[in-house]
Amino acid sequence: MTNIVSLQKGGNTVLSESGIITVEVQWNSTSVLDVSSFLVAANGKVPSDDYMIFYNQETDPERSVWLKANDKNKVVFTIQLEKLSTTIQHCFFTATLEGNSTFDSVQGLSITVKGTHGEVCYQIDDATEEKALVLAEVYRHQSKFKFRAIGRGFNGGLKPLAESYGVEVEEPDVPEASSVPHSEPVQEVNLTKIDLLKRKVSISLEKKKIALEKSRVAVVFDASGSMTQLYRNGTIQRAFERVLAVAACMDDNGELDVWFFGSKFMKTRSVTERDFEDYIQQTYPIPKTFGGLGIGNNEPPVMKDIIHHYVKNEPRKDIPAYIIFFSDGGIYKDKEIAKILVDASKQNLFWQFVGLGNANYGVLEKLDNLPGRFIDNADFFALDDLDKISDEELYNRLLNEFPIWLKEAREKGILH
Repeated sequence: MTNIVSLQKGGNTVLSESGIITVEVQWNSTSVLDVSSFLVAANGKVPSDDYMIFYNQETDPERSVWLKANDKNKVVFTIQLEKLSTTIQHCFFTATLEGNSTFDSVQGLSITVKGTHGEVCYQIDDATEEKALVLAEVYRHQSKFKFRAIGRGFNGGLKPLAESYGVEVEEPDVPEASSVPHSEPVQEVNLTKIDLLKRKVSISLEKKKIALEKSRVAVVFDASGSMTQLYRNGTIQRAFERVLAVAACMDDNGELDVWFFGSKFMKTRSVTERDFEDYIQQTYPIPKTFGGLGIGNNEPPVMKDIIHHYVKNEPRKDIPAYIIFFSDGGIYKDKEIAKILVDASKQNLFWQFVGLGNANYGVLEKLDNLPGRFIDNADFFALDDLDKISDEELYNRLLNEFPIWLKEAREKGILH
């Protein structure tokens, strides 16, 4: 019986270690898609133009990746894994639309990988006004090959997409105009997973008029027992990656500071966009009753540690700390949390709380009217399903009140 795995956006899984795998891109609407594969090195660029596989170039110099079928609603690639040049670290699979069409008109779009490992399928069902999508990638990870569901949009059509991977495309080859001005150095765009998210963050920062602001960015993950399923299904890893993109854009040194808490808490290693792979699995993969942080909810100690870290250990008056705090509720230490936020309201710290699910959020739901603070230093919103909110909406909500706080913090002398 064939083992069939369905991935959500951002999910990844191990593939066959050798042999031939097939990659099938399918859709069931009348849209005409140009589906391509870019074989790139560690720097995110193709070694040469010969490593772009598309309708006009069906294989690479090593003949390791072949475009085997290009039908009306289906494109099939084969990859002979052991033939892949050791220079190649990623095989990205992309799709673009011609003319003015956008991917919200494409129905039933999916990408499936088949091999001795079984079948892995990713259904892309949240595309909107994009003209180009990076669907997924097959990539090397240590001694193995893995498959990652990406599903991220890219501005423009095939030409700017190919150029972003280092392919030199002559103007007549692709008649549609790039949405990126010719003066913009599109060759600097590196479509790693975090880079794609960073584009969305940058748009939100520009909308909020804080594109030039720098902060020390931190994330806090609830590791209580009720969070177990969110750790198991990869939701926390995906949340981590989405927040890491914020740090990559906003943090003064590009690092994301990370805390976990249950009954106890711990600060773990800070991380950059270069080493995000499997961070949660490697750091704190699942809530633990014994030998871990415990499975209760105890927010005050971790909040105090964060304040001590940014106010005492690493004090800065010129750059604030922007703290994104994930919790699935069950909050009962309302008075302690309220006192901490009141006491910290004269510090250059902003707290963005995010609720996961429908549990009791206690004092967090009353932050707008929390009395006694020097300035309003916290915001809260809750989500039923973090994976179902678009990147654009998530970043707009994460950055909703932070600009207001920045302005008031400067006016009140908290931030210089």
